[in-house]
Amino acid sequence: MRGSATADRRITAAFDAVAREGFLPPDQRAYADVDRALPLGYGVTNSQPSTVRAMLTLLGVEPGDRVLDVGCGSGWSTALLARLTGPTGLVVGVELVPEVLAMARVNLDRMRRTELHQADPAVLGWPAAAPYDRVLVSADATALPNALVRQIRPGGVLVGPVAGEMLRVERHGRYVFVPLRTLDR
Repeated sequence: MRGSATADRRITAAFDAVAREGFLPPDQRAYADVDRALPLGYGVTNSQPSTVRAMLTLLGVEPGDRVLDVGCGSGWSTALLARLTGPTGLVVGVELVPEVLAMARVNLDRMRRTELHQADPAVLGWPAAAPYDRVLVSADATALPNALVRQIRPGGVLVGPVAGEMLRVERHGRYVFVPLRTLDR
């Protein structure tokens, strides 16, 4: 990652500027400083701050980047990403649960450089605005979500959990190979 000390300072500044408390339901705000996932309702959580910090570090967002935030929840990660992309960047958030998306819209009402969309259950991400420089996925996939990888520009990065393991995937363009196979013995 480019300039990791600078990236760490930028992420810390984003966390300082975007208080988690403002993105939590009233009954969870007292726990905003606790390092654990907190319920938003509807089977959705606001992710653990140390996990969000680790994901943002792996993502390597730069000013001016176009970022897709998959599973944006109450908008906390979207707001953090908007701080990191700066005035020339764009963050597109998608959320599957309408009630949680409504919460994010209220929370991000005054924030520029963000777009929020209702996720289509049959479509991963938001291909209409692709390609993205970075994609953050805040829900565990059973396999690498190739539909999201295809929404990253060459040189772009996707960070998200796959079968419980955090992955950082960098796209390098298209090449032609024979299919991967195993030899039966």
